[in-house]
Amino acid sequence: MALPREGRVALYLQDKHPIREGMEFAQQAEQHGFEAVWQAESRLVREATVPMAAFAAVTERIKVGSGVVNNWTRNVGLLAATFVTLDDLAPGRIILGIGAWWDPLASKVGIERRSPLKAMRETVEVTRRLLAMERVTFHGEFVNVTDIQIDVVHGNREPRDVPIYIGATGMRMMELAGEIADGVVLNYMVSPSYNREALGALAEGAAKARRTVEDVDRPQLIVCSLDEDRDLALDRARELLTQYLGQQPHIMKASGVDAGLIEEIGKKMTWPAGPEEIRRAMMIVPDEAVQMISASGTPDECRAKVLEYVEAGCTCPILYPLGDDVRAMIEAFAPLREGAIR
Repeated sequence: MALPREGRVALYLQDKHPIREGMEFAQQAEQHGFEAVWQAESRLVREATVPMAAFAAVTERIKVGSGVVNNWTRNVGLLAATFVTLDDLAPGRIILGIGAWWDPLASKVGIERRSPLKAMRETVEVTRRLLAMERVTFHGEFVNVTDIQIDVVHGNREPRDVPIYIGATGMRMMELAGEIADGVVLNYMVSPSYNREALGALAEGAAKARRTVEDVDRPQLIVCSLDEDRDLALDRARELLTQYLGQQPHIMKASGVDAGLIEEIGKKMTWPAGPEEIRRAMMIVPDEAVQMISASGTPDECRAKVLEYVEAGCTCPILYPLGDDVRAMIEAFAPLREGAIR
């Protein structure tokens, strides 16, 4: 089984590999016809825009996205200026993926995530206007700017083609994405059945903007633990699944995993958790839970699971490789034969 020849597929990188290795993976993904490489910025570990610049610098065609930066820790002017700078490096290839972050991490660094929908709406509106090179005055509850613009003196003063994607998990944020965003980054650690509810919320939001759900791009993060050694592949995914179910409430709620299991995991670990805590908690996570919300196992099992997400409404799988051999995963999902890229 394989993805259709014209099928879209992308690569997702977090902090498992050195950035220079990530640069090589981005190049290989481009050579094999991948559409994009997305860089995570979720925990307090690896900021997204530095590796994005590195990936953009060593590639020519592949798109480079943030998957996702948050809308709380960067002033909106700096946020727009950062992505204009990235567009200077790779014109027309940069995607701004932005999300509402999560607790307890946000509160531990002094951020009160109140009214997240309003905060996101204001951030997206002003950022989009700045990327369009408008002069902006906006006084909202969260964004307050007076007579600002991206004041390019030397260089490209044209509006920038940087689409804005909202990383959404809850249905209210999903609806907002349908209304105001160019696309939504559907989260990982959820089952394909989650997508059906998500598409309904997206459709409701899109209707407010006189669009349909088909007007909203829907790439999806998908954990991919691929190995000919099936048990090894499942254990890699089990570790990550345990960590996220124990630490990120928004993913817990959306995952579809049995509430009793999540409660037991929560008793054994929280954020931050050390390796020993994670290992103790993962011992209670069954294979069925791992395979329900990730693409894990042999190459054929992984491809089959990814197709389930596509059939459930994902427009472009964004594969998060857990195996040590990232190149093998890229080759297993290459939508184009090597040498067929024009």
